[in-house]
Amino acid sequence: MFENVATETIVIDESRKAVVGELMRNVYLWMTGGLAVTGCTAWMVMNSQVLLSLIFGNSFIFWGLIIAELVFVLILSAAINKLSFTASSALYVLYCVLNGATLSSIFIVYELGSIAEIFFVTAGAFAVLAFIGTVTKKDLSGLGTFLIIALVGLIVASIVGLILGRPDSIWITALGVLIFAGLTVYDAQKIRLMMLNQDTVNEGNMKLALLGALSLYLDFINLFLRLLSLFGKRK
Repeated sequence: MFENVATETIVIDESRKAVVGELMRNVYLWMTGGLAVTGCTAWMVMNSQVLLSLIFGNSFIFWGLIIAELVFVLILSAAINKLSFTASSALYVLYCVLNGATLSSIFIVYELGSIAEIFFVTAGAFAVLAFIGTVTKKDLSGLGTFLIIALVGLIVASIVGLILGRPDSIWITALGVLIFAGLTVYDAQKIRLMMLNQDTVNEGNMKLALLGALSLYLDFINLFLRLLSLFGKRK
């Protein structure tokens, strides 16, 4: 998703430190905002029998939403340089809304208290992992390549299980936790190094911050869902 950035020591002056700090704040503000939009949307859908029936009572609409989410991620990842920041941010927010609509199913399956508990556990683990990725001096590019390959294998295994009507085993789910924990560390480092190369805050850099937020948002959501699958209390 991001261009390769060498993990060399970059000497920056005070003005660049301010730029980097502002861009990093925007990354995490956009990520947090996206999670808030997703959570609010999921809650609204869960409390609307009409929307629940519309989304989960019609497989065409449900899979249409899933496909639309994938399309939005691909557009943001591949064509963000051609889009304005306004268009990019609108796509990001719309993606978070759609994701919230499909994720509202967790309120049907799991107890509310369990969802809240796993969410805060995920938030704490994510904060630690992102901090490690941000401050570590170790080159994680090799780890990133391995994790992406592992992620592809995980997706293929999940698709095969879906086709065969078999839910993911506890081992595949646990492997998913490890993969997305590792990707959180890797993406946090990649984003920091990318921002260290910027010397001003402009529309292009703000779009990079938005792309970084999307990457961390996806890491968080996937980590949360797998932890919920492992430890969540079902109704």
